[in-house]
Amino acid sequence: MGAPSKKRLGDHVMGPFLFRLAVAAALACAAQAALARVVVKKGVYGAIALQRDTGQFGYVYNAATSRAAKIEALKQCADARCEVVVSFSNACGVLVRGPKKHFTATGATQQEAEAKALRLCAAKDCAVVTWACTK
Repeated sequence: MGAPSKKRLGDHVMGPFLFRLAVAAALACAAQAALARVVVKKGVYGAIALQRDTGQFGYVYNAATSRAAKIEALKQCADARCEVVVSFSNACGVLVRGPKKHFTATGATQQEAEAKALRLCAAKDCAVVTWACTK
């Protein structure tokens, strides 16, 4: 008769299934551990304020909160009639002056924000007044 043969993983009908299941579970655990280490970037905020009658403006970027950004932009504008016209987080904001009114937009980059605002203005004599981008 001879020595009994050793069973290898996979010789049993359920062997391949159980092996694949164990590998999938191990990979899932490893992926979960990797995701747990991902650090969520803290938001940084910006805002632009405008006094519509005079065109006076103020802006701020990289503020800790949305509220702090808006308050500081109003302070920089330095007129009681200033108002926040655009605010943004982890992005850029722009203020454009058109022939009759101002336009604002936000974007991932300064160029994108400017392109959006200038498209909204849609006149030949539109001009970028100011822009700001957070980190």
